[in-house]
Amino acid sequence: MAQTESAPRPVAEMSFEEALAELERIVQQLERGQLDLETAIRAYERGTELRRHCEAKLREARLRVEQIAFDEEGRPAGVEPFEPER
Repeated sequence: MAQTESAPRPVAEMSFEEALAELERIVQQLERGQLDLETAIRAYERGTELRRHCEAKLREARLRVEQIAFDEEGRPAGVEPFEPER
């Protein structure tokens, strides 16, 4: 089911890939000058929210990778529990 401009999907429910794809579409529209001023402002605001969401998802992924424990030989030995930032 496609989202309409009047009811976009909440950013918090989006995966990193979904948010990044929408952000790329918004950037393309803004770069092409396809939007009237008010719509461009709303798109910019949405893009800012999407960018922040993507940054948070990347930060969480980085922290998860950093929590992988290694044994004396450098092999992954386990993973410590990870609690994402809220």
